[in-house]
Amino acid sequence: MLSINLSNHLAVVTGATGQLGPAIVRTMADCGAGVVVHYRQNVAMARRLLTEVRAAGVPGMIAQADVTVEQDVQRMKAEINKTLGAPDIIINNAVTQYAWANVLEQPSVDYEGQFRSCVLHNVLMAQAFVPAMLAKKWGRVIAINTECVMQNLPNQSAYVAGKRGMDGVLRVLAREVGQHQVTVNQVAPGWIISEATSSDGNDEWYIRQVPLKRRGTNQDVANLVAFLASDLAGFISGQYIAVSGGNVMPAV
Repeated sequence: MLSINLSNHLAVVTGATGQLGPAIVRTMADCGAGVVVHYRQNVAMARRLLTEVRAAGVPGMIAQADVTVEQDVQRMKAEINKTLGAPDIIINNAVTQYAWANVLEQPSVDYEGQFRSCVLHNVLMAQAFVPAMLAKKWGRVIAINTECVMQNLPNQSAYVAGKRGMDGVLRVLAREVGQHQVTVNQVAPGWIISEATSSDGNDEWYIRQVPLKRRGTNQDVANLVAFLASDLAGFISGQYIAVSGGNVMPAV
């Protein structure tokens, strides 16, 4: 029987207190991984998640950082290494929120913000944590992308630009570190139902275009993250995998 066993692994989940983060944290802990609960501002939620991690019988800690700032990421790395040791799984989930507008009206600062939270975030996390994975000859880099990069809908330009840039960085990274048995993959959710975003009846237009005729949940996303973190996915790297009920279909 196949099972996902992440015992003796340590994962860092950035943006753990956001919409998708809590389900990812809980699922990783349920699979036996130790979990570092990263947060930027919501320390109360981070502490609640840490209580759940420890209740699952695995090691855990909270870590505050702005993942777009190199000094913060390096400080977080030092704190984690001192407390729990070197992580061998990083799940880059954090992203800056902003008000969407069309290209002609979107402030340039929003493009800069998306570059920092999508591209630079992934670069800084890789530079901080991947070297230890290379030495171990085992590691997982998992980043949360979006179905939006395949849709290119109005008002999404800053978000799509940041996530497309992130895609390029991660595909290159996958080629650079693969020989050391470190995999790099992206999970791309659709419009997901989470604790913070319920289905309130205003999503019928979206559901009509989804082949599975429903919205996914944050648990659907967390399940794929756990799979990619496991040895079951040891020969999968460089991939962009949509969790969208078929709403977007990457093609060859």
